Amino acid sequence: MLTTIIVNYNVRHFLEQCLLSVRKANPNGALGDVWVVDNNSSDDSVAMVRQHFPEVQLIANQQNTGFAVANNQAIRESAVLSPQSAVPSLQSAVLSPQSAASAYVLLLNPDTVVAEDTLTKCLDFMEAHPEAGGLGVKMIDGSGTFLPESKRGFTTPWVAFCKTFGLSAIFPKSRLFGRYHLGFLDKNETHEVDVLAGAFMLLRRSVLDKIGLLDEAFFMYGEDIDLSYRIVQAGYQNYYFADTAIIHYKGESTKKGSLNYVRTFYQAMIIFARKHFQGRQATLFVAMIYGAIWLRAGMTLLGNFFKKSQIPVLDALLMFSGLWLSKTFWASYFYHDPDWFKPEFMQFNAPFYTLVWLASLWFSGGYDEPFNLRRLTRGLLLGTVVISAVYGFLPQDLRPSRAVILLGTAWALLALTALRFVFHFFKTGNLSVGRSRLANLAIVGSAEECERVRGLLAKAGVERNFIGRVAPNDIYDLRFTIYDCLGAMDNLDELAALYHLDEIIFCLKDITASQTIGWMERLGPRLEYRTVPEGGQTIIGSSSKDSAGELYTTSIRFNIANPTARRSKRLLDLGLAFCFLLLAVPLLFLVKKPGGFLRNLVQVFLGKKSWVGYSSWQTTVHSPQSGPTRPTLPRVKQGVLNPVHAFPGSQLDEATAQRLDFFYAKDYEIGRDLAVMRKGWRELGG
Repeated sequence: MLTTIIVNYNVRHFLEQCLLSVRKANPNGALGDVWVVDNNSSDDSVAMVRQHFPEVQLIANQQNTGFAVANNQAIRESAVLSPQSAVPSLQSAVLSPQSAASAYVLLLNPDTVVAEDTLTKCLDFMEAHPEAGGLGVKMIDGSGTFLPESKRGFTTPWVAFCKTFGLSAIFPKSRLFGRYHLGFLDKNETHEVDVLAGAFMLLRRSVLDKIGLLDEAFFMYGEDIDLSYRIVQAGYQNYYFADTAIIHYKGESTKKGSLNYVRTFYQAMIIFARKHFQGRQATLFVAMIYGAIWLRAGMTLLGNFFKKSQIPVLDALLMFSGLWLSKTFWASYFYHDPDWFKPEFMQFNAPFYTLVWLASLWFSGGYDEPFNLRRLTRGLLLGTVVISAVYGFLPQDLRPSRAVILLGTAWALLALTALRFVFHFFKTGNLSVGRSRLANLAIVGSAEECERVRGLLAKAGVERNFIGRVAPNDIYDLRFTIYDCLGAMDNLDELAALYHLDEIIFCLKDITASQTIGWMERLGPRLEYRTVPEGGQTIIGSSSKDSAGELYTTSIRFNIANPTARRSKRLLDLGLAFCFLLLAVPLLFLVKKPGGFLRNLVQVFLGKKSWVGYSSWQTTVHSPQSGPTRPTLPRVKQGVLNPVHAFPGSQLDEATAQRLDFFYAKDYEIGRDLAVMRKGWRELGG
């Protein structure tokens, strides 16, 4: 009766949880078949589906075909599996997937969790409403917040204008300005709506036969709006169904704050406008969308710049003002002349010193979270050493007293540390800078599952202040003491307030997805929520609809992915390239391929290559620690040399080379690059 289609791209852990929830909502395939279309993921999604979900029909594409093309693949193939036949009603038929072509198609995102009764309730509604061409449901994000895109209106020029210039956000419940998300409609009541969300889109197959499948001109975004529009144009109704809810972990396929998201989304809107509007209306609509692109792109750039640069900008102001104070103090105290220093000091020296300190802070990890006083001190001292080294090469009139440099360093260390204390205090309410307060955690589940989850947290290196376990209602025993159990799940809201909980983990082996969704809605976004699938090794959650989901996973961690390690590697590349440039003439006679050495030198300077990379310059290898799985190594630039060059003269097979790549990424430090360079320097022209 129902074909469920999930298009996946590099979200293996979310896909696994989604399929587990679908399995519970569709036990033994009683409601129909399930399809996964994988768009050439590199995270072992295909192997996971084959191993853990043999009942799922899998299409493994060799390229990322996009959302519309992938869904259409499964819709066509599911219809071909068996001849189409009519199904009288959900209540009177329990069909195997192959007994008849499904009467309904569900397009479902992989970063969703459906409740146990979601599919049954939705199918019952569609059977009772033959005029319904499509149906969407209430969606909440990982913080329990209602997602307004659960119900939307068509994007007309006026709606686009209100959305672009923020009128829909200012007046969300207005029938005039709030038509984008239909904010004037009660989210807890079922309504006819214009647009269904592609994250959960239940469609009547007979309607698809009449209006056609998803428009493959849309790569991502917009295809749901286009299909919803065509359903209504064909004389059917779209419904927002409020009697069931799902979790939608937003942000898994695209970073919502990125320029790429802005460009992709609004380009889809342009395709829609040109397809469905004519003449002046189409011109006005497209003009509005282009205006929205520039406005949103500008806001995104400014927002990202402010978010990333606010602390460095404040640091620069503090450093610059500190140099002015140091200059003024030293001129008055030592030279007894407030005007002893020439104007060139503030025009050249102070900006130069500030830039050097900022650069050294960045390279030393002074701007990485969480704040670390050791990295801050190291960065400032490194900058001071660089300034002191350059000092002797400056003209005499640009060499003021070295005491000002030392005073400026002391000021910068105190002022920048104080700034971070202030930021941390306003963010957390405490002064434990560098040591964030451990979040108070409760786990909802059985004692056995609770211990398993605590073990997963320990393996993943996640530190939490574990307050206790909350027992599901059906296994709560009044004889439990506070040391065994905090209480029953029925009192979760009271327990959260009593113990000042910050985070709750729901064990889906012991409680239903419906209960989890209900409690997330009830407690709201003041807490963080995570779920652990039955037998899963990953704890999943997301605290914002605009941020990618967060994983607590026992997967291998690679040092080379650390931002500080990446900066150190790049700095080492540049430093060695500079040294090789000075020694270029003698090296040309020593390396095996002089011409290749010069080309590599240029490419390293330009950032196109690194002196050391992976042996096969591939990111997917077999892990010697995890059997047949294929962990994706963090991407690095193509290397002139690789870990194999540390064993000159050895005949190493491909499997050994891949193991060397694996351990190089896992245990990376710049000493490994130096060791490879020391052994393989004659191959620098390769």
